[in-house]
Amino acid sequence: MGMFIGELVALSMMAFALGMDAFSVALGMGLFRLRFKQIFYIGVTIGVFHIVMPLLGIFAGRFLSHQFGGIASYIGGVLLLLLGMQMIVTSFKKESDSFVSPMGIGLIFFAFSVSLDSFSVGLSLGIYGARTLLTILLFGFVSMILTWTGLMLGRHFQQWLGAYSEALGGSILFVFGLKLLFSF
Repeated sequence: MGMFIGELVALSMMAFALGMDAFSVALGMGLFRLRFKQIFYIGVTIGVFHIVMPLLGIFAGRFLSHQFGGIASYIGGVLLLLLGMQMIVTSFKKESDSFVSPMGIGLIFFAFSVSLDSFSVGLSLGIYGARTLLTILLFGFVSMILTWTGLMLGRHFQQWLGAYSEALGGSILFVFGLKLLFSF
C-alpha cells in the first residue's frame, strides 16, 4: 500500500508538471476571443491528448530505447515556435482571419504540440513499468483542469489587452517553444 501511495504521489507530481506546460500554452491561447463552449472543448481535447500520447509513449517505451524521449521535446519546441511566430505575424496583419486558431486543425495542432512532453515521459514510464491506467488518467485529468484554468485566465486578460492579445499569445508560445528546445 505504501508503495502504491508513493507511486501515486510521484505520478501526480509528473501530471502536474506536464499539465503546467498545457497551462502555460493555454494562457497564450486563451487570449483569443473564446466562448465558454470552445474553452470546454479545448480543455477536453488537451485532456484526451494527454491520455493518448503518454499511452503511446508507454507502449513505445516498452519496445524502444530511452534515448528517443529527447527527440519528442525538440519536435514540440519547433511546433510551438512555428505556432507562436504565426500568431505574432498574424497579429500585425490587418486581416481578421487567422490561420492558427484553437479550433479544428489548429486545436489538433495545439493539443499535439503540448502533449509531446507527455509522450516522452510515457516512454520513460513504459521502460520502468508504471501503472498504465493510473498514469494516463492522472495526466489527462490534471492537464484538462490546468488547460481550462489557463484559458479562463487568458480570456480574462484578453479583455484588458485587446488588439495586442494575439501578439502576446504568440510570444508566450514562442518562448515556451524556446524553453523546450534549450532545456536539454
